[in-house]
Amino acid sequence: MNMGETPAVARRRVRLVLRDARLAQKLTQSQVADEMDWSLSKVMRIESGEVTINPNDLRPLLAFLGIKNRPEVDSLMRSAKVAKQRRQWWDGPKFGRLLTPSMKQLIGFEAEATVIRHFYPMFIPGVLQSREYAKGIMEQYSHELAPEEMDARIESRLRRKEGLLQRQPRPKVFTLLDASVLLRPIGGWLALGEQLAEVSQAITEGWLAARIHPFENPHPGIGTFEILYLESEDVEHAVLYRESMTLDEIVDDAGRIQQHRALWDRMWHGAIDETNSAELIADRAAELLSSGK
Repeated sequence: MNMGETPAVARRRVRLVLRDARLAQKLTQSQVADEMDWSLSKVMRIESGEVTINPNDLRPLLAFLGIKNRPEVDSLMRSAKVAKQRRQWWDGPKFGRLLTPSMKQLIGFEAEATVIRHFYPMFIPGVLQSREYAKGIMEQYSHELAPEEMDARIESRLRRKEGLLQRQPRPKVFTLLDASVLLRPIGGWLALGEQLAEVSQAITEGWLAARIHPFENPHPGIGTFEILYLESEDVEHAVLYRESMTLDEIVDDAGRIQQHRALWDRMWHGAIDETNSAELIADRAAELLSSGK
């Protein structure tokens, strides 16, 4: 095992090396598939991180891509073995076929991230959601998702939150919310109150920092995204997750990650400060829970 490497980090490292080496050789994915006698979909799934590569397949592929330096080859072989070591709950039959490939990658990265930065203009991020709040969100997609898909997504969010709370130390989470989140009764008013109370408790515990983007500030009009840092907080160790409707993607491109981080920073610094945002969230939770609205 490479020192300090975990399965999600190891898988990411291998696939990025393979992709970059292929591009450096000016080869298409089809050419790699033909040379290795694989299907094109296998190459695409390996490079996207949807599947891990078998170590027995990796060695000849590295040779074909021109990676022959013995220490580098040995290191990549170790990473490939680490990537296949553990089968997690999101790979199991209950979730594996119902969650998107990008969502399963997100969960793997989320379980190992040291810092997570959320941008959620319309609702509380999935990893922080309560059951009733998550159900309220999924009900909006009843025409796009089958009931079993909706149930799997709700349960996966609760499992993600449970995993986050069990981590020691927990990652530092920075959540940027639009002011409308405090007013939108997803799942009902009581569900919103309970959800905001959970967020307020996480802020009090110190592992979550939240800021509210006020109505009077301009909004860029883009969908939700989050940036996860797997080691140090720099672009080399960052992945971007973007979601719109029922579509999502993992982005490993440094330029696009930097672009999203720059936008996040501008909005974070233009939002209501953490102390006052925490008060707004706590006060709104208390108001909803006391009124029973």
